[in-house]
Amino acid sequence: MDLVIRNGTVVTGGTEAVLDIGIEDGRIAQLGGSMTGEREIDATGRYVLPGGVDAHVHLTAPGTGPDSWRWVDDFEVGTKAAAAGGVTTVGNMSFPRKGESMTTGLERDLADAAANAIVDHFQHPVLLEPTPEGIAEIEQLAAAGHPSIKIFLSFRRFDRHVDGYVSAMEAARDAGAVVLLHCEDPAIMHCCGTAMAEADERSAEHYPKSRPNEAERVSTERAVGYCATTGAATYVVHLSSKTALEACRVGRARGLPIYVETRPIYLHLTEERFAEPDGAKYAGAPPLRTEADREALWAGLNDGTVATVCTDHAPWTLEDKLDPSLPAWDLRHGMAELETMMPVLWSEGVAQGRLSVARFVELTSTNAAKLFGLYPQKGTISPGSDADIVVWNPDEIRTVDGANMHSLAGYSPYDGWEVTGWPELTISRGEIVAEGTTVIGEPGRGALVARDRFERP
Repeated sequence: MDLVIRNGTVVTGGTEAVLDIGIEDGRIAQLGGSMTGEREIDATGRYVLPGGVDAHVHLTAPGTGPDSWRWVDDFEVGTKAAAAGGVTTVGNMSFPRKGESMTTGLERDLADAAANAIVDHFQHPVLLEPTPEGIAEIEQLAAAGHPSIKIFLSFRRFDRHVDGYVSAMEAARDAGAVVLLHCEDPAIMHCCGTAMAEADERSAEHYPKSRPNEAERVSTERAVGYCATTGAATYVVHLSSKTALEACRVGRARGLPIYVETRPIYLHLTEERFAEPDGAKYAGAPPLRTEADREALWAGLNDGTVATVCTDHAPWTLEDKLDPSLPAWDLRHGMAELETMMPVLWSEGVAQGRLSVARFVELTSTNAAKLFGLYPQKGTISPGSDADIVVWNPDEIRTVDGANMHSLAGYSPYDGWEVTGWPELTISRGEIVAEGTTVIGEPGRGALVARDRFERP
């Protein structure tokens, strides 16, 4: 074998067992039994997990020009952070520019990733305008191995073109593509933002009022209705509230193909953070919610209503986040979480008895791989699968310091947290790409993952 990992507790497919893993030509060749390797790793006292699959990252800009949102991490920097955090596959949101087709935007991002990504990747084309040409592209993209599209219910253009977006969901159903939906109601948010401006409520402590729970609940209920009407596989991204989760739970109980993603910040932080002097650094869309919402999401992790934990990694520098010219209703959304997603979830979940190791693997790897057509190439440790593996030290304790992590944000929302459980080695297609915090994988080694059309798990 090229590589043998010995004596680790292998967790995959809901099972745990101490056994050896043989890796050859970038794939898992053997589990258990007699084998020798050109290189051998002793994983005694460690867990051996499938590499993380973060299906929701932003490593390319959504546009050009001075008014465009331009996050600070690109494919090289972001996938370096991913490797250090145990994530071996990322799903990037691919935005076309004004007047471009989804295919044109996708081709640009694929070239960027081919030159710069350190770990493997796939892309979600963003449907900005549901023109007949854009709707027709959905089947073409799925046939080319990109069976997913992203739609923003939060954009004011959504209601102007709602018939087209529903037609796009029907096209996605027919193409076997998953529809990712950002669920916040623009009319409610506009009303709240206008009221805040009139009351001069500019400080970050007021930010949750600009994108209230009602905006998410109403939009999520619409998403469930569109799913019921079209039959499209519907993936609700970064869900943050108890009421929105309940809407999805009701839809799932009806047998609808509704799948819920949440972000780490909604599991670990609450809206009180906005009252801190630098509270604007916690701004995301949706905002942080209450303790009751946080507890509801943790319950959803365990009862299966929440399928995945993904980052929505879209970092700014702290200076940009704290820009004093920005009022509460117009803060910059997004932060760096690729390097901390798996460790903080382990620390707050597994280490504290709130999650089993098997459920941790499902939430951070297996479920996303199944939903987005990557399984069993990704998301599992099985013969024939890619050798995407994390040797995990459950006892290692580190204090989070975003200034010394790989993202160019220069800070972490968890700065100062003492976190238990970190990757010791991250292996991508049989190659060690990170040893602890040191990333040794080269830019451009990351590969585009071939994806199958959606099949209901």
